[in-house]
Amino acid sequence: MAWPAPGSAADDAVIPLRAAIGAAWENDPVRQELAANTQSADARAAAAKSWFAGGPILTASYSDDRAAGTNLGYVTWQGGVSVPLWLPGQGTATEHLAQADAKAALSRVEVERMAIAVRVLEQGGAAILAERRIIAARMIERSMERLAAMTSRAKTHGETTGVEAQAVNAQLADTRSELAQAEEDQARIRAELLSLLGVAGLPDILSAQTPWLARIPTNNLQALENQDPRVRSAHRAVIAAQEDMHLARSSFMPNPEVGIDAIDQGQYGSPWATQVGVNIRVPLPSDVTHTPILSAAQNRLASATRAEVEARRAVHNELVQVLARVQAAREMLFQSQTSASQTMQRADSLERSWQLGETPLIEVLRARTEAWRSLLTLNQAEVAWHSAIIRVCISTGTLP
Repeated sequence: MAWPAPGSAADDAVIPLRAAIGAAWENDPVRQELAANTQSADARAAAAKSWFAGGPILTASYSDDRAAGTNLGYVTWQGGVSVPLWLPGQGTATEHLAQADAKAALSRVEVERMAIAVRVLEQGGAAILAERRIIAARMIERSMERLAAMTSRAKTHGETTGVEAQAVNAQLADTRSELAQAEEDQARIRAELLSLLGVAGLPDILSAQTPWLARIPTNNLQALENQDPRVRSAHRAVIAAQEDMHLARSSFMPNPEVGIDAIDQGQYGSPWATQVGVNIRVPLPSDVTHTPILSAAQNRLASATRAEVEARRAVHNELVQVLARVQAAREMLFQSQTSASQTMQRADSLERSWQLGETPLIEVLRARTEAWRSLLTLNQAEVAWHSAIIRVCISTGTLP
């Protein structure tokens, strides 16, 4: 059975699969967020190369004896500037954490690209199924209209009963109702696909063929798991959590400060005096401040480790499932082709037999209904076969 090529209308042009995925990626709002995350992590890594742990701190004070009521000319001006210092290893740990966060953000970009590719595949397959469903419904509608016309003529000549005519008209009404529902579903799916891609068109799902599978090293699932963007992203998150742990251990106390002070003071009956000195401020370590920082880093590392284990398990199960789906989809396609061909031939044979008065009309209607269902099953099996090939390629990073 030959189906018309999808994308016959002007706004349904077939888009190559890679081009469709690229268009969806450019149209994805999450891409902007991930790009901002990467840029901010890079900026933190650059800032961590500073000589000091923070910006300079300015202090100033002024005092005199007028507030006390004596007003003898005691005046003191004092000012200073100090900078916080890195603790041993803290600056390097801060830089490494920012770099690890930047790499983790980049790995999340690949995960999002994979998710976009899967969405394009699902929406594209749904759009093709909706179009095939309309085509099949119109084919059955024409068959029912022909039966209705023949039944009407036979009733006029007294060759059939009104009950049979009513059965045909009822089946025709059901077919038209299915057609209307299919057209509504198609409009909805097309709108969703346009929103996803940002351009009108259908992804070329049906271009996927068996030779695509030759690229996949199915005998080494471990290597495929390690290449999966979700596993790489989870592993990058673990590395970032480990760097956060190093930073927490290096930040065992508040940062000390060192600076210079200048004092200018005047006293009653004495000349003005100016002093310049060095000030050092060293907060002592305390579990009250360090323990929450260390605990937060430990929790982050534990959560990232758990997420990596879960990601590896999920990816392993998915790879096994999609590889099995390819085999099952191939067999389902073959069987559905046979079923659709046989049911269509049976429906045609019963219609000819009914015209000769050898078969009740109700059997013809049942045969046409079975043929309709077989056509739908064939559509689903064909799209599932091509989609299974693409899904394996997406999961293994081998999309042509």
